[in-house]
Amino acid sequence: MTDQHIKIPVLIVDDDPSMRAALRQWIRLAGYETQEVATVDQALAKLSPGYEGCVVSDVMLDGEDGMMLLRRVKDLDADLPVVLITGHGDVPMAVEAMRAGAYDFVEKPFDPDLIADVVRRACDRRALVLENRALKMQLTDSAGLESRLIGSSPAMQALRRQILHFAGTDAAVLITGETGTGKEVIAQALHDFSPRKDGPFMAINAAALPEAMVEAELFGHEAGAFTGADRLRIGRIEAAGGGVLFLDEIVSMPMALQPKLLRVLQEKKIDRIGGTKPVDVDIRLISAANIEPGEAVQSGRLREDLLFRLNTIELRVPPLRERGRDALLLFDTFLNRFAVQYGLEPPVTSARDEAFLQTYAWPGNVRELRNAAERFVLNAPVSPQPLEALVTGQRDQGEMPAGGGLKDLMDAYERNLIEGALRRHGGRIADVMRELNLPRRTLNEKMTRLGLSREQVGQADASES
Repeated sequence: MTDQHIKIPVLIVDDDPSMRAALRQWIRLAGYETQEVATVDQALAKLSPGYEGCVVSDVMLDGEDGMMLLRRVKDLDADLPVVLITGHGDVPMAVEAMRAGAYDFVEKPFDPDLIADVVRRACDRRALVLENRALKMQLTDSAGLESRLIGSSPAMQALRRQILHFAGTDAAVLITGETGTGKEVIAQALHDFSPRKDGPFMAINAAALPEAMVEAELFGHEAGAFTGADRLRIGRIEAAGGGVLFLDEIVSMPMALQPKLLRVLQEKKIDRIGGTKPVDVDIRLISAANIEPGEAVQSGRLREDLLFRLNTIELRVPPLRERGRDALLLFDTFLNRFAVQYGLEPPVTSARDEAFLQTYAWPGNVRELRNAAERFVLNAPVSPQPLEALVTGQRDQGEMPAGGGLKDLMDAYERNLIEGALRRHGGRIADVMRELNLPRRTLNEKMTRLGLSREQVGQADASES
């Protein structure tokens, strides 16, 4: 007996209690659990496409026989092993059974070691089938997630792996990231790739609702609970039963309601406004915040005990500026999508556009990039413009090299951006760092490489005046 066989079920189907008892003894001695029924209908009630073990059935049963059971099991799951037993030595029946998909055919009387060996081989085969199915499902899910969360950067690859892993749990998830990074897309993916995928996905933005409406929206109310409440209303939490509730901008939830949400997470119950007894709810809560949760706690916008419940799992979505060449891949994807949507030819990006894509900070992240791609497609047939002009509104970006490679264009573009920021802020490095969202070391390295300094900018300003 080995550990891998413990808890694997074997379904015994036989209308003879003494034979069921004998099979139970032999199969359990081989290290398996047994389930026992007397009829085909009772057997099918125990089975599913994910059944982990095998079926051992007598051919001769009251009502429908073992051959009918075999056919109905194959309709349910063609790879579920069925072992048939007969005491009649009927060779034609054995041939028919094997052709119909039986895993094996055993004649009575048989050696207990024989039935144990057949069951062991059938269950090993079943384990392999289920493992292969799980691997195929993972590959399918991974491909589906890649089409939603586009990007080849290490940060995005790691995020996709985390989503597929945590989607299979019911733990609360807190998604953190800047505005426009795609937090709701991630919440939807956690729902769609989870066992709750057939349940509702209920999304609510706590910051978009007037404070007076948040409690009624989330928890619902009984008829007569307040003026105008003429009938029972189910709240969003209750309506998300069996599925996922996504609370965006969780730090905007009024402090007075946060203890009620904490109770939902702790006890799986809600109190409707005006209600007299709690209502059981079955939800998975996913929330999102565009500021650091710790800062929200320190500033008094989020209860610390609620945060501990919200971030059982915390997923950080990287800003676009930290994703390397993902901006190029995303922009190309959006270009093609919008070209199809509007029935236009996808415009060709220049090297200057690609330099801008990789050097611009994209403060609005993927949402801003998507909007830029749409405008780029729509403007191309009538008034084509460099991408930087569409995004920043600044048409005069200084001289760009007429030829050369992408590196020359990117260097020139970076020089224009940094030089312009230095001029606007009078050479104040702290203000330049803030505008370009660059750490001091990175800014100093770029200025050195591009031959820029605060003094040069100041001298140029003085000579121009």
